Amino acid sequence: MPKESFLKNRIRGVGYALRGALLLIRTEGSIKVQIVIALIMTAAGFFFEISSTEWILQIFAIAMVLGIEGLNTAIEKIADYIQPEFDEKIGFIKDISAGAVMLVSIAASIIGLIIYLPKLF
Repeated sequence: MPKESFLKNRIRGVGYALRGALLLIRTEGSIKVQIVIALIMTAAGFFFEISSTEWILQIFAIAMVLGIEGLNTAIEKIADYIQPEFDEKIGFIKDISAGAVMLVSIAASIIGLIIYLPKLF
């Protein structure tokens, strides 16, 4: 069986990634909330005409929250698949994963405050 080209493998990988992102958006309430917040913050960026550096920081913060939220969802799904019944060790893993989302969300909120508080006051 001939080996597929590097380009075909990359294209297929992008397809899988897009499918995963769409599944995440369609099935997870928490990511929907995060996307609404991201859209509001993007609109605020245009409204307040934030600088290029502020855009970079804001986009990075949004991407980190969405990305870690996606990883948290994947960890929760695989944990539930491995052990559908309550298990203290699985709960510990899921709590750590949720904690990672919280830490990134706090950092993103601080970045938002640093960008927007001076523009509001």
